[in-house]
Amino acid sequence: MKVVLQRVSRATVRVGGKTVGAVQRGLLALVGIEKADTERDADYLADKTADLRVFPDETGRMNRSVLEVGGGVLVVSQFTLASSTRRGRRPSFDSAALPERAEPLCRRFEERLASRGVRVASGVFRASMEVELVNDGPVTLLLDPPPPRPTR
Repeated sequence: MKVVLQRVSRATVRVGGKTVGAVQRGLLALVGIEKADTERDADYLADKTADLRVFPDETGRMNRSVLEVGGGVLVVSQFTLASSTRRGRRPSFDSAALPERAEPLCRRFEERLASRGVRVASGVFRASMEVELVNDGPVTLLLDPPPPRPTR
C-alpha cells in the first residue's frame, strides 16, 4: 500500500464536473493498493496519517497532527501509485490490486481515519477524477509501509 500525503490549504475532487469531496486545511491522501496489501496495512497507514506531525506549532515547527489542528483528509484512490516504471516506457500495473480487492481496503483506510476522529472526504472509486489542491508549504510525503511482522 502506498500513500502520498500532501498538506493542503484546500483540496477538491470532482467527477463529471460535480464536486464529490473537499477539505479545507488538512491533507490530501493519494492511496494506491497493491495485491499483497492487507487490512493491517490500511489500519497502520490510516493511523500514521492521523498522527503524523506535519502542521506547524506556534513556533513554526512541524509539530501538530491533522487531528490536533482540526483538519480533514481528502482520500483519493490512485491505482497508478502501484505502477512500476523499471522497464520500457509504459508503466506496468501488475502489482496493483484488482478493484474488487482494492476498494474495500481503501474504504477501510477511510473508516479507520474517521474512527480516529478525522473528518474524511473522498473521491469516487474507479471514476475519472479531477483533483485540485493548494499544497501548503509545499509539504508532500510518501508514507513508509508498516514494519514486517516478526516470524516465529
